[in-house]
Amino acid sequence: MDETQIQQVRRFNRTVTRRIGVLTDDYLGRGRPLSESRLLFEIGREGADLRDLRERLSLDSGYLSRLLRSLEGQGLVTSQRAAGDARVRRAALTKKGLREFDALDKHSQDFAESLLSALSDKQRERMLAAMAEVERLMRASAVTVEPADPAGAEARACLDAYFRELQVRFDAGFDPSRTVSADPEELVPPAGIFVIARLDGQAVGCGALKVRGRKLGEIKRMWVAPAARGLGIAQRLLDALEHQAAGMGLNTLQLDTNRALKEAQALYLRNGYREIPRYNDNPYAHHWFEKKGLPKP
Repeated sequence: MDETQIQQVRRFNRTVTRRIGVLTDDYLGRGRPLSESRLLFEIGREGADLRDLRERLSLDSGYLSRLLRSLEGQGLVTSQRAAGDARVRRAALTKKGLREFDALDKHSQDFAESLLSALSDKQRERMLAAMAEVERLMRASAVTVEPADPAGAEARACLDAYFRELQVRFDAGFDPSRTVSADPEELVPPAGIFVIARLDGQAVGCGALKVRGRKLGEIKRMWVAPAARGLGIAQRLLDALEHQAAGMGLNTLQLDTNRALKEAQALYLRNGYREIPRYNDNPYAHHWFEKKGLPKP
């Protein structure tokens, strides 16, 4: 990145925050700042658990508590222990809060219309396309990829979703007990590594590296949640696994894949993997790939 790119981001931030009115304590003319208005809107008609609100809005506990106290003081919100689980607190809108929610929703709708109405048809199309692209890339920039416990709850949830998808996509279904092993104990250093991609605090993808020899490793369990596809997460997972492999002193990576997984094959080919003869007896594999000469970490 160069200084010009950084300055463009800063100019964009200044323009947007000024134009949508986040610098005042009267967001959308409702007498409160954006932070309180957004929290009110996120609680919504159905209410929300505080831990979900923290993750969704990336707020620390102390700041969330201060915002809630302010909204409670205005008579808009109540919070109490969730039914059936005393460890969880849940926020809900009062009758007054529901009326304010409706007012905020209308004012937000009116403001969005005012942004668009000042533009020509062509300008509107350009701005909406640009907004969609910025939103997608902002989501992509929020993704983190980190090593994780392959026996943990997040890993198990990812792998269960992965196996369910393979069951649907493979012609003959999928039974994980019949494929090449990648058990939790094989995916912790020095035997291997397991990584998870997270977006807004939720696990949305995973991948694993299994060491098979002094300089040889194998890529396993590459998966991205359907709702998070198109954000470059598979590339991030592969980059992370290659980086980990190089750090372990591996020089060559191999993998196998099913003929139904066309997108996976394209990913590997554009990252320098070449197709090789069969090297294992995985009954679900139709293609085998290899990459030599990993870059040093």
